[in-house]
Amino acid sequence: MLPMMISTMVVLMVLAVPVAVAIGLAGVVGTVGFSNLPLIVVPQQAYIALDKFPLAAIPFFILAGNIMAAGGISSRLVDLVESVLGRVRGGLPISCIVVCMIFAAVSGSSVATTFAIGAILIPAMVRQNYPVGFAASLQATSAELGVIIPPSIPMILYGVSAGAPVGDLFIAGLGPGLLIAVALAIYVLIWTRFTKAPISESLTRKPFLPSLRRSLFALLMPVIILGGIYGGIFTPTEASVIAVFYALTVSLLVYREMTLADLVAVIRRSTISSAIIMFIISMAGLFSFVLTRAGVPAAIGEWIAITFDSGFTFLLAVNLFLFLIGMFVETSASIVVIAPILAPVAMRFGIDPVHFGMVMITNLAMGMITPPFGVNLFAACAVAKISLHRMIPHLLPLVGVILLCLALITYVPQISLVSLYLLGAR
Repeated sequence: MLPMMISTMVVLMVLAVPVAVAIGLAGVVGTVGFSNLPLIVVPQQAYIALDKFPLAAIPFFILAGNIMAAGGISSRLVDLVESVLGRVRGGLPISCIVVCMIFAAVSGSSVATTFAIGAILIPAMVRQNYPVGFAASLQATSAELGVIIPPSIPMILYGVSAGAPVGDLFIAGLGPGLLIAVALAIYVLIWTRFTKAPISESLTRKPFLPSLRRSLFALLMPVIILGGIYGGIFTPTEASVIAVFYALTVSLLVYREMTLADLVAVIRRSTISSAIIMFIISMAGLFSFVLTRAGVPAAIGEWIAITFDSGFTFLLAVNLFLFLIGMFVETSASIVVIAPILAPVAMRFGIDPVHFGMVMITNLAMGMITPPFGVNLFAACAVAKISLHRMIPHLLPLVGVILLCLALITYVPQISLVSLYLLGAR
């Protein structure tokens, strides 16, 4: 059954059928052809997969991110960071990394981060004579922080799929996110020191205090959202609603850079993005149900337990597997389908489920910057107006940096778990 379902899904994806449809039809094949279940199971399981309260946070975080991009919040964050790093050689690319990290602390979406920040910083880097391929590659890679720095939509999906506390996952994401941001910044400093690119440093640094005043409300947003979650004031789902209302208030009444007409377009984009993700989740729920009923997760767990004799080799094999999966399958779909299978096996090896979630999310996030799926790459290409092949030479070293960080996150669990202990969550 499993080979037939997977081959059905792969063939449909090769034929450019949307991911959600490919997964759903593979689930129908398994339901009718092998499980002898009535077709009524298909809508039932699709509904059950969506009938989880934490999933309500996804459309609200997407909406909050789009409002931030349209309401002037992202541009003010860029101005503030540039006021600090503007005259440092490599300061503008490092600004890209830092702003993406801050923007990610509310939006939870890497694609939204690519468009919102890339539209400002990619042209700015090109004006300072950075190669356009480097600017686009760095933007796409930095935007990956959108799913690693909390709050994060993939973290919500992993928590729901693997039964891990979403709040703990949010706290655990701080360590890996900061590690990747620092590693990327170090790489940029080294690259700008030894590159032969004629980088211009003629731009004057923006004054700090005016930039700080202009961006104060933008800076308060992640403080309120993350502080409220970590302080136990509200749940991650409630935080998503608060993020929307705060972003609306700041964009419409404080900065006044968004009109009601703009809001209609923002809601439309957010609705489409949310519907796509929810459709994937519902179809992946059907797919997982059929596999579970057939005993596939248990069989895979037994095979892994026999094949790998330690957590070290298990994590190595999982990373290789997830890296390949991430190149071809959308992150949300991968998590919903694979997490229920691998997370229980990881626990057999004594691996903390929150730590394993960070390994899984960080690995699959690389699928956003690796062809052929690479949604961040195509978003950056669209913003920079270049073809993908011009990004590849600059992208490969950045992927290497992320891989090094992934190795540390995988085999040094304290990177993910230390924030839980510091905040008293463990």
